[in-house]
Amino acid sequence: MDLDPNFKEGTTNNISPLEKEVIDFFVDGVRVLGLPKSLGEIYGMLFISVDSLSLDDLVFRLGISKGSASQGLRMLKALGAVREAKGHVDRRTYYEPAVDLKRLVGGFVREQIRPHLDSGRTKLDSIYSHLQSTDSIDNENFYLDRIRRLDSWMSRTRKILPIIQKILGE
Repeated sequence: MDLDPNFKEGTTNNISPLEKEVIDFFVDGVRVLGLPKSLGEIYGMLFISVDSLSLDDLVFRLGISKGSASQGLRMLKALGAVREAKGHVDRRTYYEPAVDLKRLVGGFVREQIRPHLDSGRTKLDSIYSHLQSTDSIDNENFYLDRIRRLDSWMSRTRKILPIIQKILGE
């Protein structure tokens, strides 16, 4: 599908009120998670579409830039939220949503939460080292208590993630 010569970025095309509501639902969801709005738009459009859609279809329907759509699809694929659809004979790649909640949560945990916990672990180790290498620091016990609390939160989060994933699985 070649883009319509009248295409204007920022203008949605042929989106029904139902599709708009579903897209808005996912946009609200990604905002809560601190992810870009375009991820919610792309996932929502794929989620409510009967047929799989190509990159150009998404650009046209959502009125987003090709770069934004491409980057969004890459991130959604990494999260396990989108996969390439099979059975199309033309040269374009078509996409469909993953609708298994367990897979979606697993992808988010793998791509977003675990890396944050890993970098947090490194930072905490550095903070501990800094405290130990400082001869005398005012309120040392206070700081040590707070850092131990952060360490405890991270440990608990690591333990509870598999439980959350299992609960949310279908």
